[in-house]
Amino acid sequence: MMHFLGASLPAGRGRGQDRWQASGDAAIVLDGASSFTPTTADASEYVDHLLQDIAVRISSQADLSAVLSEAIQATSERLDLQPGNGPSSTVLLVRERDALLEFLALGDSTAIIKTGDGVVHRVSDDRLSRTAVHLRHQYRTRLEAGSGYDDSHRSLLGELQHHERQLRNTPEGYWIAEAQPEAAHEAIRRTFEVGDVAWAVLATDGAQRPIDHLGLSWEDVALMGSSELSSLLQRLHDWEQFEDPSAKLLPRAKQHDDKVIVTWDAER
Repeated sequence: MMHFLGASLPAGRGRGQDRWQASGDAAIVLDGASSFTPTTADASEYVDHLLQDIAVRISSQADLSAVLSEAIQATSERLDLQPGNGPSSTVLLVRERDALLEFLALGDSTAIIKTGDGVVHRVSDDRLSRTAVHLRHQYRTRLEAGSGYDDSHRSLLGELQHHERQLRNTPEGYWIAEAQPEAAHEAIRRTFEVGDVAWAVLATDGAQRPIDHLGLSWEDVALMGSSELSSLLQRLHDWEQFEDPSAKLLPRAKQHDDKVIVTWDAER
């Protein structure tokens, strides 16, 4: 059985909207996003149900895309969601099956994997970042220039979210877990031989982006214990708050994002 360690840190009060769970020979990482209409379930409720619906299926022999598709369907029906208006979530899955290590990424969470030849691989889904590129460039350029989180920034984000909503779960846009089970079959997939994997790290973008920006070693992260992972997430949060509060160094939509890191290494 594989052994996973992990840690999470919400951006503010409450539990936040990121989740992770180890389930047998598999691990699940979710990064929830708020709904566009206040009358639907919020992202916290959505990821709670989606996590449960994936966990009860992931140890089966079913294909990972089928596991996720069934889970999205079950969650959507339970919460009575309508496509395009509900909360959504990135999904990052890893599972050992038949001496293979399977990865699935839907949305911009990232798996970093080191194989025996020393190569470090990334499994992620960057299709969301390709939408409304001009708006993303505009708000990031403003932050780099020192504008901070002013009214114009909030207006740009509102416009960006409008564009994202129009392109959600379409061939011209991006795919995400929401209320359309077929989105699961558009996920990014990679498979490695278990014996050829030295370590793997799964991270939501709230953790991945500052780790990359600060030039921290993913191998060092992979070998951390649970308490060290928790300390790392707090260190990233503190850097955002005290070293880059206006996102001038690392342009980002908000000062803090929820953070999750899950690790596995062959020696554990």
